[in-house]
Amino acid sequence: MSDTPAIPNAERPLLLEQEMKDSYLSYAMSVIVSRALPDVRDGLKPSQRRILVAMNDLNLGPRSKQRKCAKIAGDTSGNYHPHGESVIYPTLVRMAQPFNMRYPLIHGQGNFGSIDGDPPAAMRYTEARMTSAAAALMEDLELDTVDFIPNYEGTRQEPTVLPSRFPNLLVNGSNGIAVGMATSIPPHNLGEVCQALRAVIERPDITVDELMEFVKGPDFPTGGVLCGTYGVQMAYRTGRGAVTVRGKAEFEEAGRGNRQRIVITEIPFQVNKTVLIEKIADLIKEGRLEGASDVRDESDKDGIRICVECKQGEDANVILNRLYEFTPLQENFSIINIALVDGRPRTLSLKELLAEFIAYRRKVVVRRTKHLLGKALERLHLLEGFLIALDRLDEVIKLIRASADRADAIRNLVKQIALSERQAEAIVDMRLHRLTALEREKIQEEHRQVSAEVAYYRKVLGDPKEVDRIVKEEIEKTEKEFGDARRTEIGAPLDDTVPEDLIPDEEMTVTISRMGYVKRLSSGEYRAQRRGGKGIIGTDAQDDDFVEQVFIANNHDYLLLFTDGGRVHWLKVYQLPLLSRYSRGRAIANLLQLQGEEKITRVIPVRDFSTGYLVMCTKLGVIKRTELSAFSRPMRGGIIAIGLHDDDALVGVRVARKDDQMLIASKDGYAICFSSEDARPMGRPAAGVRGMKMREGDTVVSLILAPPNATVMTVCANGFGKRTPLAEYRVQGRGGMGIINIKTTERNGDVVAVLEVTDDDDLLIATQRGQVVRTPVRDISTLGRATQGVRLVRFKEDDDKVASVGRMLHEDEEPTPPPVAEPGTPPAA
Repeated sequence: MSDTPAIPNAERPLLLEQEMKDSYLSYAMSVIVSRALPDVRDGLKPSQRRILVAMNDLNLGPRSKQRKCAKIAGDTSGNYHPHGESVIYPTLVRMAQPFNMRYPLIHGQGNFGSIDGDPPAAMRYTEARMTSAAAALMEDLELDTVDFIPNYEGTRQEPTVLPSRFPNLLVNGSNGIAVGMATSIPPHNLGEVCQALRAVIERPDITVDELMEFVKGPDFPTGGVLCGTYGVQMAYRTGRGAVTVRGKAEFEEAGRGNRQRIVITEIPFQVNKTVLIEKIADLIKEGRLEGASDVRDESDKDGIRICVECKQGEDANVILNRLYEFTPLQENFSIINIALVDGRPRTLSLKELLAEFIAYRRKVVVRRTKHLLGKALERLHLLEGFLIALDRLDEVIKLIRASADRADAIRNLVKQIALSERQAEAIVDMRLHRLTALEREKIQEEHRQVSAEVAYYRKVLGDPKEVDRIVKEEIEKTEKEFGDARRTEIGAPLDDTVPEDLIPDEEMTVTISRMGYVKRLSSGEYRAQRRGGKGIIGTDAQDDDFVEQVFIANNHDYLLLFTDGGRVHWLKVYQLPLLSRYSRGRAIANLLQLQGEEKITRVIPVRDFSTGYLVMCTKLGVIKRTELSAFSRPMRGGIIAIGLHDDDALVGVRVARKDDQMLIASKDGYAICFSSEDARPMGRPAAGVRGMKMREGDTVVSLILAPPNATVMTVCANGFGKRTPLAEYRVQGRGGMGIINIKTTERNGDVVAVLEVTDDDDLLIATQRGQVVRTPVRDISTLGRATQGVRLVRFKEDDDKVASVGRMLHEDEEPTPPPVAEPGTPPAA
């Protein structure tokens, strides 16, 4: 036995290395759990959660009067979060900023900062209350749905998590830097997330790729364009990824002199607008942003509007690409899906994030149901006591009157009426008016209702499917209450943008269908296909769709796409999808930035803008002839091709060739024929001149530019039609009321379309009921102008009408080059 005295525990020697390790680990876990990382269940950090709890204590709901932020921060600091008001207020402010939170949790009154980086006012000047979204996070907090723990000084209880009716972690996102790890979860669209939640409940084995059919990607409060989805896919599958977000911009014409203006309407998430503008201004001053002359901030309460003025003759597309390259107008956003699960940090995939929330909501529903069941059983117990007392009313009154005091009355009721002590207390405290016949009926009715509630609660607790049904119903309720449209657009990946110099200027065959599907394919493929006799290009079109235009163009040539709203858009041929000859193609509308309900009415291929004219016609008979050179400067959002009145629309656009005659045909069966030279050349934004004087109620349906030996096909709504030589239409002066093209009666109906055809063409007629008829043009009678035509279609249904008519190119017909001036050097993109 050693004589060395024992060293007390407090004085036992420790290795410094081990002590540092243990202490640092304790500190790291404290930071991770208590400060920096959000909980996967309610998506909140402790500071955020405590602010909302303090506001709930103050009854600052969505409809309550707002209170000073100093009071809120003070209560939060004094009751729950012992870190001082100065660190609480910035957290409160961020939860109220609509440019930081996709669905703000606090409604602020006063200066809460701005997207320009302006700081908020001091908390003594601002007021706040919770939003409806925050109220949804707090819903059922008092129904024993979550655990409570003592606050930092043990004077009151605080919840460890909020019930959270919607997945706040995904919907509002979260950012936090802990010790050795960080989280960066972007905000998402609540409607898309709710749809994904229901899909996971219905199909527990659903994959992440299938979930991405619902959740398209992050949805930032400031909008912008998400460049591709590869980084999103990686983040959703593994919990880590990176995405590129661009601001949204459009082009405008800036006065005279062929100048353009870039208008930025949305900026990337968490980009300071003032810093962005200052960066653009510095680049212009330093000469690094060639082609730009000025930048202005025209933003107001309706939204962001940053104008970058381009110098005369400069290409706005090139300048915009430099803005993306050199300024925060394009930013990368890292996605790190780390959150606390059962108090431990975990990296979660999209499905795991959704599954964790669903599992939590199931627990909330079960705990809430147990709590409500307990309350219902307690009330049912009292009601049963009331019914017993009412059945033995005289005996109960006698016992109470004979008792010495309240306690004695309770003991006598328990002993002689066989009631529980709680029932006896309630009966003793019952007021005399409860003994009336009417009150008895009310007690019996309440007893039946509470009994039904007890049965329902027990059913829910005994059936997991019933729990899932309730969870789904609450998710649907949340989607209806808070769901809104997506703000962030999903754009093409940056890798798809290839410098034009790297694209060979090869000859391509371009096809456009009647329903607006377009594609390009190698001309060599076309010729090989023709030898095989598979049709014009073997396109896999639907029954009511067919190839309406086919032509040869080089990759660097332009397509002018005119809309019924009088605007024109540009596409290079190489920007069309390169597909096989059997593919249907891609909708033209998906390749352009169309405005509202605009539709493409005509596509004109152009090789050289230096010579030639375009002729346009509207439904009210206005025509305009404009030099091609006026359309030589492309803009992403399109430009005005013709000035239209509110009730007018662009009907047709044709290329003016030498010696062409112009034929304008109307709905009521009239037509006017005159030389295209009769319309003097006009500027691009001009409204045009009268081509045909319209009778009351009549409108133009078609425009034809053709040589004098051409043949005109007219088709009417009731399935009648005819073809007539263009030579039968006498040449008149512009602006007349025209001559009869076809007699429109109740028999044949209004004119639907007038086309230039040849004997080798096929006519394809589609009806309103979906009937499609293909007829060789050579089989249709050639008749004079003042006739009603012959039957082309026999309708299967009596109330059917012709909807549209197209000229289907013959199977052996070669694609033709664009009918414009001789090829020249195309303008720079």
